[in-house]
This record gives sequence, structure tokens and C-alpha cells, in this order.
Amino acid sequence: MEISDKLNLLLVEDDHNLGSLLKEYLEDKNYHVSLATDGKDGLKKFKQGDYDACVLDVMMPIMDGYTLAKEIRMLNKEVPLVFLTAKSLKEDAIEGFHVGADDYIVKPFSSEELLLRLKAILRRTSFKSLNNTEAREFNIGKFHFDFDHQTLAHAEGTFRLTTREAQLLKLFCLHKNDVLDRNFALKTIWHDDNYFNGRSMDVYITKLRKYLKADPRIEIINVHGVGFKMLAP
Repeated sequence: MEISDKLNLLLVEDDHNLGSLLKEYLEDKNYHVSLATDGKDGLKKFKQGDYDACVLDVMMPIMDGYTLAKEIRMLNKEVPLVFLTAKSLKEDAIEGFHVGADDYIVKPFSSEELLLRLKAILRRTSFKSLNNTEAREFNIGKFHFDFDHQTLAHAEGTFRLTTREAQLLKLFCLHKNDVLDRNFALKTIWHDDNYFNGRSMDVYITKLRKYLKADPRIEIINVHGVGFKMLAP
């Protein structure tokens, strides 16, 4: 499953050159971007629009990014917030997360990095309640996967899955034939993308590959440096 590439973004950046460059880049990637050059204007635009994510500079005239984030959070507790800042101190990052940030990007950064972080955040927020996602049953090649009962069935028999196996297979089903970001999967299921959880996930993927090998059309492949992809008819 892919996040729609027609998303509405609010970009609040007081550096006119940087703001214009980011707006042009993101619109070239098929996002709709509303640009504000100070916090007060950013808040006004947020109240007038319907946004899928907000990208906020921290140091701005009239109203800084932290204050703007607090105002936005009073209006909407769910919309993803990304801070852009020249500040790299740990205390500044902590302050950003305290006021509701989902990510914190230190300048200078590349436009591509911002885009990738936005995509990761939008995927996380779209699937943050995995167990509540509407789809509960999936057909994968010759298999029928029942998430609630944690079963993977085919003509020769049925596998009983563990909770983690079922959660991971559901993510693969929701992203079938699309890349499943490794860190996104770890944070969604294990809530932390540390080394030990990563090794644990690798073990579960090996088990899923073993279960699915009964249908040679299904394959879970590694996507170097990014994650995995389940190829299936």
C-alpha cells in the first residue's frame, strides 16, 4: 500500500530562498504546498486549510516554531509536525518533541532527506494503529491469512502464527509489491528500531519466508539500505 502522493503540506519557513526552494521541490514531487514566512501567518493558514503534515522552522519572527506547534496541537493532536532548525543542541530537540514534534531536522539538510522523512512519518501515522486497520483477512497467492486468528492457511495445511509474525505479515500484506521500510516496521511493531529488535525482526522474516515457500510466486526480498518487499501475485 502506498501513501498518496497528493498530500497537502504546510511549510512555515522565514528564509524566503529556502522556503521557495523547498516548496518548488515538494510540488515537483506532486505535493500541494502552502508556504508561510512567519508563525502567525502559518497559524492562519493552518486554521484555513486541511493539512496532512506541517513542516515548521523553529527560529521565526512574530511567532516561533515551538509556539506555533503548541497552537497547532491545541487544534489538531494528530497532524504530523516536522521541525527545521539550525539548532543542534540536545535540549532543543527535546523541547521540540515536548511540544509535539514527530521529527526534527537540523540545517543544513537536503531536500531529498526532508522528502524521505516526510514519507516515513506519513506511513507511520497512517499505520500507527496496526491492530485497528480495517483489513483483517488477506489472500496471498495460494494462502489465506486471517490476522485476528493468526492463521496462514493453504491447501496442504494451516500455520499458527505468533502475534509478532501476524503483525509483520499484515504489514507486508498492506505493502504488497511495495517497499516496507525497515525502521517503520520496527517502530510500528517493536516501538523501537534498535539493533536487538532489528535482529529479532530478521528472525521473524526468515520464519515467514519458510511458511510462504509453498507458493514459489511469493518472495520476501531485501531492498538494500531501505527494507523489504513482498512480491506476490
